[in-house]
Amino acid sequence: MKPIGKDYVKKKYDQVVPGGIDEWPVVSLSNNRDAFIKEVTAESIKRIKKLTPKRSSLIEEIETTLFREKLRVKRNPWAVDPPDEADFLQSIKDRLLEISSNDDKEDIDGTLEDILSEIIERYASEIAGNFKKSRFRMARSIVTFGFARLLNASRARGFWSIFSTRYSLQDKIHITGEVEELRTLAKKGTIIMVPTHFSNLDSILIGWVINALGLPAFIYGAGLNLFNIKIFAYFMESLGAYKVDRRKKNLLYLETLKSYSSLAIQKGCHSLFFPGGTRSRSGQIEKRLKLGLLSTAIEAQRVNYQKGKRDGLHKIFIVPVTLNYNFVLEAPSLIREYLRLKGQERYYVENDEYSTSYKISAFLLKFFTKGSDISVSIGRGLDVLGNYVDTDGNSYDKSGRQIDTQEYFTKDGKIISHDQQREDEYTRMLSDRIVEEFHRINKVFASHLVAFVAFEMLQKKFNKLDLYNLLRIPEEDQIIPYEEFKTVFQTVLRRVHEMYNKGEISVSPYLTGDPDKIIAHGLANMGMYHAKRPLIKNKKGDISTQDLNLLFYYHNRLVGYNLEKYV
Repeated sequence: MKPIGKDYVKKKYDQVVPGGIDEWPVVSLSNNRDAFIKEVTAESIKRIKKLTPKRSSLIEEIETTLFREKLRVKRNPWAVDPPDEADFLQSIKDRLLEISSNDDKEDIDGTLEDILSEIIERYASEIAGNFKKSRFRMARSIVTFGFARLLNASRARGFWSIFSTRYSLQDKIHITGEVEELRTLAKKGTIIMVPTHFSNLDSILIGWVINALGLPAFIYGAGLNLFNIKIFAYFMESLGAYKVDRRKKNLLYLETLKSYSSLAIQKGCHSLFFPGGTRSRSGQIEKRLKLGLLSTAIEAQRVNYQKGKRDGLHKIFIVPVTLNYNFVLEAPSLIREYLRLKGQERYYVENDEYSTSYKISAFLLKFFTKGSDISVSIGRGLDVLGNYVDTDGNSYDKSGRQIDTQEYFTKDGKIISHDQQREDEYTRMLSDRIVEEFHRINKVFASHLVAFVAFEMLQKKFNKLDLYNLLRIPEEDQIIPYEEFKTVFQTVLRRVHEMYNKGEISVSPYLTGDPDKIIAHGLANMGMYHAKRPLIKNKKGDISTQDLNLLFYYHNRLVGYNLEKYV
């Protein structure tokens, strides 16, 4: 068996870009923000006109956008929304009515062009990040200093320990995996980091990781709803975030968002987005990714080749990352939402219990004063087609043969200008590879394994019940005799170790040794913040739960590995 030991190195990394912050692409983008917004607007209009070649189809698309936006303002307003939104939408409606009574085609086309430009520029201005060097440095210092002080207070105990420097964030947040490869590739091309997404903490966590590894600031898409929270808005604006409003499903907005991402990548900005689109409601690793922003990586690579940019600096690398927690603070509301919406695709208002600065501050305080560790697993670099790359940025197919990715964008010796069907297929290929890598680099914690085994044992015991009835079984039926649990746990643990030896999964160092100690560690760490614990040992020493919904949520982390058959 491969040795499982301490799998992270506490190390201070030098900056990848020796010239300092002024050399970062995100700084250049921010310094030319107004010009970039105009560039995004022009590119978006070009895309939309291509998708709506007829005047009637463009009018229909604008009318659809207007209808959906008015519905959004009425049903699901957010504090971060512009105060003049209703007035703006009304002005668009009035001008559309004028078009309907106008017979002058040239006049109609001019008015449509103006309307489209105004809507798109408004969207682009909302989306655009506003990275500032001074605020970045301050935010970086606050995050590092503040969280480290909380960590020392929790680990060392006592009031004066808050001023201690004994523990750093690297004692709590373990960065593992292909760290050196990531740093090397960041010097050779443009990185697109694609992490799993479980918590609102993810954005700040991954921002800290990027900084800790000495990488330049990344641009990244953060949910506009998080900008309702002043403390989050400050940090995310400072750390390179651009805004993504998931309420807006209309073509005009989505094409603007894709234009923004694609153009920023083409300009060499390292980028980060959560390909699952939103936090995992079920607790499961994402199986289906949102293809919109992912497709911009394919497009940006093709455009770079079209412009004759063949050297390594213009190659785009995809780096999957898994964020591994013993507990997720939002888990109770996330799993309720998942169960309510399971099997249904319908409009709903996203509920966020961490909706104020006070609540998010309490969230962070509780998180960092708990003893549980976090692991961030960095995967191997991929090209935009999902092939592994080496540290020189060269691509290799599944047989280990070196390949030239430009050939995938070439026909009869010429670079294809644009082939939507082909690029859609490449995006699906890349999506599948990212999901595979998520599962391969996912780190199994003891807490994940005890949750999985316990819920599966209950599911097998009551195999005639559907999920919803299973979640309602009485308390007396939720008890599992400890020795029975331990026997099944050891069987599944052996299978996890076999998978680890084959390179199919990653495991925590705590997943070795005495099974009783592993189980005890898992029980102590799983859902440790929640008022009702997902899994406990009762007074008789047997395994039980205080919240079956939460147990189901934490169990789901190991769904997809076919471990069920070992229970």
